[in-house]
Amino acid sequence: MTTATLERVPAAQTPEGPAPRSISLEFSSASEVHAGLEEAVAELIEVAAQEAACGILVTRLHPGRYTVALDESVPFGETYESIAA
Repeated sequence: MTTATLERVPAAQTPEGPAPRSISLEFSSASEVHAGLEEAVAELIEVAAQEAACGILVTRLHPGRYTVALDESVPFGETYESIAA
């Protein structure tokens, strides 16, 4: 079971509600990271596909803390990884 804290920052409004543009994740163990990041990326792929204007950037902020976000500097259809300095 994956335990993660999801903080959603809405962008555009859709008929179903606001679409997330960024998801903040915090994990308590390394074994949760892979599944949690995959789930967040899959959710943002759906949003990116609707807009077809940007890709996804996964940023490691510090051990156990990540942000997965739509990013205009990433080409549509691609996912980049980054480590915050």
